[in-house]
Amino acid sequence: MRISDNGIKLIQQFEGIRLTPYKDCVGLYTVGIGTLIGDGKSLPDSWNREFTLEECYALLRAELAHIERGIFKYINVQLTQNQLDALCSYVYNLGLGCLQRSTLRAKLNRGNVAGALESWAKYNKAGGKVLKGLDLRRQAEIALFKGLKNG
Repeated sequence: MRISDNGIKLIQQFEGIRLTPYKDCVGLYTVGIGTLIGDGKSLPDSWNREFTLEECYALLRAELAHIERGIFKYINVQLTQNQLDALCSYVYNLGLGCLQRSTLRAKLNRGNVAGALESWAKYNKAGGKVLKGLDLRRQAEIALFKGLKNG
């Protein structure tokens, strides 16, 4: 199973799309649909340019392929399409390391979906501060995970 168009729409809804590199809300270099440039701490000359939409979507797809493999490595319960889409958005925003270390993962793998979703909602901060956009994103991801809406 792979992320669906609904999952990609959810990611793009919150990431937006920018054709030139920029610093995100925590100061990391990013481009396209929220693609982190390297470790985000520097902007290599080869990335300091305008990207095409096609390049931005190719970067997104490459990152999502990596994310999907990671999710299936760390989550050992059967997922629905909506659940995979929601997890892809979460991991795209926070990284596989966050999923690997999270109580969300531990609770989900133990079958405690309610506890996992409670943990999920707590990932709404950047730089130690609650951000409205992250809070809305977590709410949308949780709703999609529960099957309450399609992206």
